[in-house]
Order: sequence, then structure tokens, then C-alpha cells
Amino acid sequence: MERPWWLAVVACSAAIVMGHFLRQLNIVLNPLAWSSAEIISALLSFTIAASVLVRYYGTGNRISLFLGLTFGVIGIIHLGAIFEFYDHFLKPSEQFRVPVSWMIGQTLLGLLLLVACVINKWLPWPRDPRKNVAALSSLVVSATCLVAGIFLLFPSTPPIYPHSPTPRVWELLPAFVFLIAAIALNSAKEDDRFAFDSALIWVAGLNVVSHLIASQSARLLDASAGAAELVNAISYLVLLGATLLDNARLFRQVRTLAISDSLTGLANYRHLVDILQSELERSGRTNRPFSILLMDLDGLKKINDRHGHVIGSRALCRVGTILQLNCRSIDTAARYGGDEFALVLPETNLSAAQQVVDRIRQCLEDDEEVPHLSISIGVATFPKSGVTVQQLLEHADRALYAMKDQTKKGRLEKRNLS
Repeated sequence: MERPWWLAVVACSAAIVMGHFLRQLNIVLNPLAWSSAEIISALLSFTIAASVLVRYYGTGNRISLFLGLTFGVIGIIHLGAIFEFYDHFLKPSEQFRVPVSWMIGQTLLGLLLLVACVINKWLPWPRDPRKNVAALSSLVVSATCLVAGIFLLFPSTPPIYPHSPTPRVWELLPAFVFLIAAIALNSAKEDDRFAFDSALIWVAGLNVVSHLIASQSARLLDASAGAAELVNAISYLVLLGATLLDNARLFRQVRTLAISDSLTGLANYRHLVDILQSELERSGRTNRPFSILLMDLDGLKKINDRHGHVIGSRALCRVGTILQLNCRSIDTAARYGGDEFALVLPETNLSAAQQVVDRIRQCLEDDEEVPHLSISIGVATFPKSGVTVQQLLEHADRALYAMKDQTKKGRLEKRNLS
């Protein structure tokens, strides 16, 4: 949903009014609290950098790598700013000048957020990940040197005009850069936008507010400057929270992919063996049976040859869907191999397992989708069929092939009678 443009105008106007109101309070902040805030901002920047780099190695997204490097540099600038601030504290005349480290760090961040919007269009995508790291590192270092060089070329740090309607007029430069970045980031819409991507818009917007409030600051450590620093820190917290949420989502997806079959969505062989081992240990303690069904889709090669591999893959998915529909919440359906499936049935004896077999086969018979599918199923029950994973699987496999042989004999008898 598009945000009305007038909301941005109202937010910017409110930031200027708030900054002007805070300027009238004549509050001077403690230098120690200010330096502590800078240390916290630096730590947040380094944490964001580390989290975003984890996101890059999980997704391969170059914007994540670019912004991770950016926040690493911003963290270094925040640490360096502490020494500049203390120099300002010791010289009363310097309290009417904007710290150049603040201007460098914020202008750089706004500029690189803007560059991040178009980085995939500007830079070719090399196959070697090391070339990605080298190219983006060079870009961040070059931008840092450029911005720092521009500000350091001036003979003195940007002055503060206490009696002017806009005492820190220099703050309008990074505010404008962040505003353009926010508009560009909001325009680059994606259907599958992550929390990190949405948070970048908020980071840019909050920094616009931060600099508009700071533009009303009449001296280095007044209430307006403190509020601007607070809003800046909040923007870092928003981005850090979004990055952690995305990483948690990424780890959950990786864990799901590690234990599931990509085609059918069922558990894979590795997870099946883990489930069987857990059931053996549990049933060994409780002395209760459990069963495993080993299934084979009949004639998959014929389906592939006659209808194509797409229909063959669809047939496997159809079987997987039927297994899921006939599972209890405690059961585990798995893809055992190419055309083989398994179903683990806790707390289920042989007769109950046979009822499940009949229900699955009946569901396939009732399925009207073409081609018609049939499945052979072998049953093994603990402890009667075996007391280890291998024994249970071997017993179920023998029962499976016994059913296949029986089915073939039945078909031959029908042909002979006809």
C-alpha cells in the first residue's frame, strides 16, 4: 500500500517543530552520557554488520554484503567520534561547531543506502564470491574517502549559528540524502520483501527525522542534539531487530530443507532414520509397539516414458499428499528413495497398521486423476519384525516385494483367464 506523500511532509514538519521546542529548554547533556551513546551506536553498528554478513552468506544477496561493510565502517567512525567530542568538550568555543565525524558518518550512511538501491544494476555479478567482496569493499572504502575528503577540505568544522532559524544548516545535507534514499528504497518494491528490506526504509526515514531535529540544535550538547542522537540509535535498533528476524527465518528454512524432501515436502531419508531411532528408544522404554510402512509406487518408469517426467514428478507429489492426508499428527511420512516412501506409525500394532495400508490403497483407487496410480506396501512392527532400524527396514522391504510379486501373479492370472 502506497504511503501518502503528505504523511512524509507532516513527519518532517513535526521533527523541525520538536527540534525547535527542545532548543528552548536550555538543557545541556552530560558529556559522559554522550560518549556512552556513541559507544552504544558503535556496538550496534558492529552487531548489525555481523548479522547482515551472516545474512549474505546464507542468501548470497550482495546488498546485504554491501550494507554489512557499510555498518562496519560506520561503527569505526562512531568510535573515532568519541575523541573528537572530548576535544569539543574541553574547548567551550568548539561547542558551537558541528562535529565533523557526525557529518561524515551520517552523510556516508545516507549516500551508501542510496547506492544500495541500484548496486545490482551497476555492478556485474562475478561468479567468484571473493571478487564480490573485493568489489564492494573497494566501493565502500572509496565512498568513505570521498566523503571524508570533502568535509576535511574545509578549513574548519561546520559552524552552529545559535540565533539562526536553522542553527545547524549543514544537517539539511544528510537529511536530503536520507530522504532521497527512503524514496528510492520504497520505490524498489518486491513481492517477497524481507523484514530487512522494509527496515531499510524506516532507517532512512528515521535518519531524516534525526537530522531535521539536529538542525534546530543551538549548541553541541543541547536537548535537540540529544534527541537527534536518540532517534539515530533507534534507527539502528530497528535494523538490527529486522536483521535478527530474517536470520531466524533463514535458519528455520535451512533446518526445514535439511530434513525434508524438496519435491514432496515429506521428511527425507536422514530424518526418517532419526525418527525411527527415537521410536526404538521410546518403545524400548514403554514396551509398546510401533509400525513402519515401506511403499513403492508401481510403474513409475512407465509413467515417465508414456507421460513425461513432469507427470512422473506430479505422481510422486500425489502419493505424498495422500500420505499426509492419512497421517496423524504423531506420524511421520517420508520419501525413502526415488519412488519409495515410508510412514512411521507410533503406538500402532500390526492390525492397526494394516488398516492404514488399506486406507492408503483405497485413496489411490478413488483418485480420478490421470494416470491412475497404485502402490505396493510392506509392513514391519516393533518388536516382532525387528529391534533395530536396519532389521525393521529389511523386514518391511521383504514384505513390500512379496506384495509386488503377489500383484504380478494376480495380473498374470487375469490375463490367462481372459
